[in-house]
Amino acid sequence: MKSIKEVSLESKILKRLEHSKVCTELVNYLFADDELQEMQDYANNVSIKRLGYNDHGPVHMRQVCANSIKMLNLLRDCGIQTSLEKEEIGTFEDSMCAIILAGLMHDLGMMIGRQGHEDMSVILAKSIIERTLMHLFPDNLHKRVVIKSLAIEAIVGHMASKKIHSIEAGIILIADGCDMTKGRARIPMALNKTPKVGDIHKYSANAIERIGIHHGEKKPIRIDIEMSGEVGFFQIEEVLLTKIESSPAKQFVELYAGVQGQEPKCYL
Repeated sequence: MKSIKEVSLESKILKRLEHSKVCTELVNYLFADDELQEMQDYANNVSIKRLGYNDHGPVHMRQVCANSIKMLNLLRDCGIQTSLEKEEIGTFEDSMCAIILAGLMHDLGMMIGRQGHEDMSVILAKSIIERTLMHLFPDNLHKRVVIKSLAIEAIVGHMASKKIHSIEAGIILIADGCDMTKGRARIPMALNKTPKVGDIHKYSANAIERIGIHHGEKKPIRIDIEMSGEVGFFQIEEVLLTKIESSPAKQFVELYAGVQGQEPKCYL
């Protein structure tokens, strides 16, 4: 049974894809995939209950997918081409398909553990990506190869530990970093009361009240972050900013963050 939050995010994702019949079919196919759902649920169990990390399950992966779709649409609205479009190897819709696949599967490797989970995610996601693309494009080998390759680049690159080169993979990297509001830290904070190394990530995430993604004043994408306390700056500077700095999409992003009631700080 899917949670209310999962269903709400699925509705948001579908609304953002109203312009594309193919992308709508893709997400509906993935939302109905029982194996993928079980894998996302188990990844979250390992992340929260076994390892004591934040949410890395179905809600997080849907949120990253939703963030990515919004960012890619903002780029398109400003006339920015994706890497596939620039290289004349694919369409905007192909790029969107790749980030949807990556967004919904980038953390499947948490089923195994934290270390190297981006590589494990590729191994676990590969068969689902292949059968999904065969369902969508049974007669188009070119699309299947290009979209799969781009999705795998985005999955492998979402931790900023490996060099990535496409705008699409760069969007996933930033979108992943943007899912850090206090709701993501709520369960691990409730389950783990004993202080331990790494707790700063939970406490800093718990200080993030709101993240807004919309058109920027000077760049296509503006990210606004509102915090309840200064501990939230750790999450921004050590997690999100690190990912943006490593992203091929950095040039398109403005970043502002501040404590409620105070003037926000401009990072980018």
